[in-house]
Amino acid sequence: MITKYHRPLLLADAIDLIAQPNTTIIAGGTAVNAGTDSTPLVAVDLQALDLSGIESDGDVVHIGATTRLQDLIDSDQIPELLRDLARREAPNTIRNVATVGGTVGTADPESELLAGLLAYGAKVTLARSGSQTEQALDDILDDPQALAGAIITTVTIDTAGVASAERTGRTPMDRPIVMAVAFHGNDGFTRLAMTGVAARPVIVDPGGITDLRPPSDFRGSSAYRRQIASVLAGRVLANSRGGE
Repeated sequence: MITKYHRPLLLADAIDLIAQPNTTIIAGGTAVNAGTDSTPLVAVDLQALDLSGIESDGDVVHIGATTRLQDLIDSDQIPELLRDLARREAPNTIRNVATVGGTVGTADPESELLAGLLAYGAKVTLARSGSQTEQALDDILDDPQALAGAIITTVTIDTAGVASAERTGRTPMDRPIVMAVAFHGNDGFTRLAMTGVAARPVIVDPGGITDLRPPSDFRGSSAYRRQIASVLAGRVLANSRGGE
């Protein structure tokens, strides 16, 4: 429950504010406002900071943390596959508010967009007092404490390559039971990311799918998810490699 609210104009001020106890960062506010926790919180709103926008440097694309998901969909600088994954992330009423940085920070275990960003080798720039560092998105999802005391400012991807995504769900519009996305870079390196096979979107070794131990739920057992993962991985790897 938000009991105090700050809207800093400078990034340094925002960093100082989040160092205080019981603070939470909001940009779009979709996650905080949807929560039911009654713990008193101090909200630090990033919307007045200059952290939005999409810029290209050749094949490298820099996405500001407060860029709306709908902005990804509308931008011709974003690869078509990622635009589609952003569209599937939420209904348009949410997409027009939710942000890229918020998507990283909340780390939805079924986020197709996060899986897509993982496949594209996304790196996240974190601002702390007196410094900025860049970390792989995979490392941040693996250790959420990496965000402690930091503000996400930019998400960067390298688009030089071919990507493919496949999913299996109860209905075409449902959240996927298992989803796979592969990116084959122009340098010959292939990266495979999946949802539905772990507690978060993960990068998967194509040769280690049989070793996965996916969680079970009402939509499918662990063995079912592992089998689907194998089928989907085969498809996206072949498609991203031109049928190889």
